[in-house]
Amino acid sequence: MKILLTGANGYIGMRLLPQLLALDHEVICAVRDKNRLSIDDWTKSQVQVIELDFLSEFSPDILPKDIDIAYYLIHSMSSSTSDFDEKEAQSALTFNQYMVGTNVKQVIYLSGIVNEEKLSKHLSSRKNVEDILYRGHFNLTVLRAGIIVGSGSSSFEIIRDLCEKLPFMITPKWVLTKTQPIAIRDVIRFLTGVIGNKKTYNDSFDIGGPDVFTYKEMLHQYAKSRGFKNWIVTVPIMTPKLSSYWLYFVTSTSYKLAINLVDSMKMEVIAKDQRLQDILGIKTHSYKEAIAMAFKKIEQNLVISSWKDSMVSGRFQKNIEKYIQVPKYGILKDEQKRKVTDVEAVLDNIWKIGGENGWYYGNWLWKIRGFLDKLNGGVGLRRGRTHPDKIFPGDALDFWRVLLADKEAKRLLLFAEMKLPGEAWLEFKIDENDILHQTATFRPRGLKGRLYWYSIIPFHYFIFGGMIRNITKT
Repeated sequence: MKILLTGANGYIGMRLLPQLLALDHEVICAVRDKNRLSIDDWTKSQVQVIELDFLSEFSPDILPKDIDIAYYLIHSMSSSTSDFDEKEAQSALTFNQYMVGTNVKQVIYLSGIVNEEKLSKHLSSRKNVEDILYRGHFNLTVLRAGIIVGSGSSSFEIIRDLCEKLPFMITPKWVLTKTQPIAIRDVIRFLTGVIGNKKTYNDSFDIGGPDVFTYKEMLHQYAKSRGFKNWIVTVPIMTPKLSSYWLYFVTSTSYKLAINLVDSMKMEVIAKDQRLQDILGIKTHSYKEAIAMAFKKIEQNLVISSWKDSMVSGRFQKNIEKYIQVPKYGILKDEQKRKVTDVEAVLDNIWKIGGENGWYYGNWLWKIRGFLDKLNGGVGLRRGRTHPDKIFPGDALDFWRVLLADKEAKRLLLFAEMKLPGEAWLEFKIDENDILHQTATFRPRGLKGRLYWYSIIPFHYFIFGGMIRNITKT
């Protein structure tokens, strides 16, 4: 089938796109700026990309007529605190105009669960968009979801930030609100499962996982799954505005998104039935399983790029370099830059790093760190390296594992296998301007991880600065 995917560069759209391609559908990606569509050249060759802004004036003949299915995945909640509902309504009306000029048979819309008579502005806007789409000249299928659990989703990242940064929390009353989380994997299964299914035409379905929790219970369950404890005290005096500031300063979310989320978190979002699960024969994953799957994906993304990231690399490329992506969220990093005069000589220096050759600066500090790691049950520096001047993906290199070694791309990426209260990467990359970027990235695990990072910052200043200076000497 020929499928129109609106919101193709959003969190859901980027997850959905590879699944549609895997099902052999012909996909048209509608985006406001095709330069922001983070897909690799191979994937771009498999899809048609059209620049289309549904907030702009209607322009006929932009879309092909022979569209069979269209996904409506457009929202403006994170762009405004005041008029996002007006923008969402305008987008839906314009979308209906565009669909008149096509042969579309079904439109699939991902919305939010609505249980309350008095809805938050966010959920009220989603319901209004639903009503507008029902007036379109097509069969509409609406999927209403609650909290979506998946790495990179705003809900999951907020929960992770809160739990990892704050072992003790004083929280507002909305943490006692009940919700029904659903794994992103299940959301995608529902979104693809309803394609062309006439039993789902002109109807709205709630989708959710098997668990109903308060937000407080979700925070506790997350901490438990990560192997640490957290303590939460609820107080009635925290206003929505103060709660929004709290989320904004503690987590990585924007204030605009935080204030809209807090407004919605006061409302219970629980699925009223399981009709769609029965129609499609889908058994959803528990919250615990969803967290485990999210972190499994995160770990896989250290080696293989995933569609859940904003900057997506092509997993379908043969070159393994295209699968590698260092995480960008919930991290701490040290980045050094230095101009390179002899690129080949510097690459040779990078490819000789570790083992008998050492780390170019403060080798005695590296040895102490390896010794401490050994005492703690880690691998230490005892493994060295197999070859003095050759590196291959998968090789052990002291207490690092080589994820990527591509001289043509001028990039070496290492992952730490030492005992750490978190996860660490070390990357060397020479860009097109002959600038060497040496980046140490650390994803801490809880407060202990952050304290560890800040405690070694003085050592980083000398070690990483000296390392890049000596590596670039030719």
